[in-house]
Amino acid sequence: MADSELPEYVARQTGSEHSYSLESKGQKWITLLVHSRASNRSTALPAFEEGDKISGRVELNLEKIETIKAITITVEAGTIAVGQEEFTFLGIKKSLWSPTMSDRKTSGKLEGRRSWPFEFALPNQVPVSLGKGKEENMYRLPPNFSERASPAYIDYRLVVTVKRGAFRVNQRLATNFAYLPKIVPDPPSELRQQAYREAFPMLGPDGDPQGWKVLPSMIIKGILFEAQEVEVECTLAIAKPLCYAVGSPIPLNLTLKSESTQALDILAVPAAIRVHLVRSIATGSDATDETETRRSDNFFKSGSGQACFWPLGRQEDGERVLEGELEVPSTLKPSFTFPRFTVRYHLEMLPLEATGFRASAPWGAAALLSEKVIIATKQAPGIRPWSRIPPGYEKPQQADYNNAVGYLENGNQRFLHHGH
Repeated sequence: MADSELPEYVARQTGSEHSYSLESKGQKWITLLVHSRASNRSTALPAFEEGDKISGRVELNLEKIETIKAITITVEAGTIAVGQEEFTFLGIKKSLWSPTMSDRKTSGKLEGRRSWPFEFALPNQVPVSLGKGKEENMYRLPPNFSERASPAYIDYRLVVTVKRGAFRVNQRLATNFAYLPKIVPDPPSELRQQAYREAFPMLGPDGDPQGWKVLPSMIIKGILFEAQEVEVECTLAIAKPLCYAVGSPIPLNLTLKSESTQALDILAVPAAIRVHLVRSIATGSDATDETETRRSDNFFKSGSGQACFWPLGRQEDGERVLEGELEVPSTLKPSFTFPRFTVRYHLEMLPLEATGFRASAPWGAAALLSEKVIIATKQAPGIRPWSRIPPGYEKPQQADYNNAVGYLENGNQRFLHHGH
């Protein structure tokens, strides 16, 4: 199931009950009922957040006496890389029924209607070893992850197993479910909090130095209209802390300086500026290593959004300042670090691009700069960021990041055949 089909994770969707059954001769003989915060649509999976309990009941309806050795329910989770076996990192089993739990006269025989409640408390962390003979480390439970053409997947399942007698096949009733960890940013600076509360204009790096991370300036060299060599100093600032909840804006501030007024007039326009939110998926044994050299078969990048910019008030000679904003899509999966499957995000600024300007330096890199950011699942308590895009402002057409940097669509196309 694609991520777009997963339920929304909102607090008001509580108390729903999902039902799954196995049938025999047109009659439901075993049913799994699960309570979750998801809506009870036929396309929705049960959904849980970190700290939720998984609860429900299993109902049995047998028209005749049958011999059953045991009925169990298990919470399972694992990572699956394309072409490889699943690596299971979570398995919690509970016994719902066995002959030793009932009257001895039954001798494992059941009939009629029976019902067993269950409840699981998921751990926030699980021990995982990075390889045979290596020490186990604790890792936070990752979110479920399922996308078309993804090189790897993370599945969570709730499985009921009916263990039969000799020479009879055990039967399983299972459903996948969605899981979301709670990742919350630290509060922004006091001045930005005040701006959010009172709808004041947001101060830039000069007025609120605690609220911004100013990245090292870049000197962009190029030629205007194949006649004039120019240099432009480019400085990008990103709102702190560098952690942003899904569905919220990332404030940006861009300053361009040059002795050439013509260069500034051409480059200090929204259409010339390309700042992208870029997701990277790392798989394999070194997925958690931040410093490991990436290979094309275990590292996959794709664009997750593009910023828009607009001029900021009065401009000084030799300088242009633009405000910007990048909206984090509400459907985006959060950042997580987990063995064999890690998802990271960076803000990347690509070279300025405008008619009449040809960049001559720097060479050898698709991006002028890259800064790691964390994508969170919850907003900081009491913080309600709002969009600063001016009224009536039309966002420029969004460029496709993969095409801009020459990547194949959806990363490595060898995975496009895989269906999940």
